[in-house]
Amino acid sequence: MTTKLTLTIEDKVIDSAKRYAQKKGKSLSHLVENYLKSITTETKENKEDSISPKVLKLMGVIKLPNDFDYKSELGNALSKKHSK
Repeated sequence: MTTKLTLTIEDKVIDSAKRYAQKKGKSLSHLVENYLKSITTETKENKEDSISPKVLKLMGVIKLPNDFDYKSELGNALSKKHSK
């Protein structure tokens, strides 16, 4: 069953969304419906489906301390890489 829904959205957003939908060969209603489905059905199964099998295989391989600061380590590695 489908039900009509009224949304209040800025004109510019609607215009660009309509152009996007037309380029994709879809209706704006279809795009909105699929977006709402995607944000409301995030179950563990859906999350695992969106993760590459290679990444899933590697999950849990490395044990890091709870206080590990990956952002700092990434910054250090990038600085080292680009300073050569």
